[in-house]
Amino acid sequence: MMKRLLPWPLLSLAMIVMWLVLNGFSLGQGLLGVLFGVGAPALLAPLRPARPRVRHPITVIRLILTVGHDVIQSTIQVFVGVLRDRRQPVRSAYVIIPLELRDPTGLASLTMITTVVPGTVWSELARDSSAMLLHVWDVPDETEFVAFFKRRYEQPLIEIFER
Repeated sequence: MMKRLLPWPLLSLAMIVMWLVLNGFSLGQGLLGVLFGVGAPALLAPLRPARPRVRHPITVIRLILTVGHDVIQSTIQVFVGVLRDRRQPVRSAYVIIPLELRDPTGLASLTMITTVVPGTVWSELARDSSAMLLHVWDVPDETEFVAFFKRRYEQPLIEIFER
């Protein structure tokens, strides 16, 4: 019973404290904070997917380092691309990337990775999760980009969440 009422006690406490910090300390705000802090996690608990099982923690560390490296490298590439000669236009394109990854947490991670790496301006996941559509800042070769993306991001996530 208690686990259903307070599925994530620390989250509830943090929400109550944040409510009071943002709205002021009074009896009424305290009651609203408790209602919000206890009610929201309890009502939203059924929407939370099952806890993922990470199978290869070393791959997680390698992926984090890879993404960090790519963020820095892509930032520099976009910066140089903005400053370059206008006679050499940027070859932006929408690229469809077929996906083998099916784990919901892995797909969410892949989507977050695409949003933090500069150069991928926009992304959309197909309803059946079979493909991802990306708008990429500069794509000299679409086939090469798809292979790079799958090797660099999708394969480690498959290893982490599915193998």
